Amino acid sequence: MAWLSLSIRTDCQHAEALADALLDAGALAASIEDAAAGTSDEQPQFGEPGSVSRPGWERSLVVALLKPDTDVRPFLASCAARAGLATLPDFTLEELAEQDWVKLTQSQFEPIRVSARLWIVPSWHEAPDPQAIVLVLDPGMAFGTGSHPTTRLCLEWLERCVGPGMSVLDYGCGSGILAIAAARLGATDVVGVDIDPQAVTSARNNAESNRVSARFQDSACQLTGQFDRVVANILANPLKVLAPAISAHVRPGGSLALSGILVEQTEELIAAYAPFLRLAVADARDGWVCLAGVRE
Repeated sequence: MAWLSLSIRTDCQHAEALADALLDAGALAASIEDAAAGTSDEQPQFGEPGSVSRPGWERSLVVALLKPDTDVRPFLASCAARAGLATLPDFTLEELAEQDWVKLTQSQFEPIRVSARLWIVPSWHEAPDPQAIVLVLDPGMAFGTGSHPTTRLCLEWLERCVGPGMSVLDYGCGSGILAIAAARLGATDVVGVDIDPQAVTSARNNAESNRVSARFQDSACQLTGQFDRVVANILANPLKVLAPAISAHVRPGGSLALSGILVEQTEELIAAYAPFLRLAVADARDGWVCLAGVRE
């Protein structure tokens, strides 16, 4: 069976409403992309909630998957009207042959080389370097597959700073990737905490897949103790609010690393943690920074 892929050019004021209208009318899927993707006009959109004043792309591309018997022009005209478009937008139509969608999805995720000795490898791939430290991690609902700059910044910091026998706290663990990396780097007491119970479940499953020992818990449970290394890859606003709590889990002489911080938020985060420990920029990438410091 051949499916229909409908690509519609519109603007950021109508893209979301059009995607919703397409789904409500029976489209099997709908996504919004940058119409200029892959060109010099491509516009990055990631950032902390509230930091992007007008989300979306001025030249947007709404892509919908339709059943093969769909009468496309009247279908699109109805959806466009519901989205507030006065005229039928420009569109293209392409037939998609039936295929192994699971295999197609998996092919989009390749092993990620974090450093000379650290790799992130989906479970369906062979490790490219058998001598490397390999983190087995599949894409899932919990955040953190190693592709985002903030995750990589934290992984690189862990590789530099974690050694055998250390204790490590991953505050806001998501998929558990940082905690798992700490355990693979030799840490023997590893704890991860997150506000999302689903993330905690995902982290536990990922730790089991990697055959590492790490404890994960919902942040609703009381977290006690101090650690040699604490890492928190969240966002600037919660990091500021949590400054006293996160800092309290760093033992004297221990180190803290924070990420999920945009370059322009650096000074306010350093100021928020100044009463507890002195932070400085440890590394930066693609507009994001990793702050780190030692608790005296």
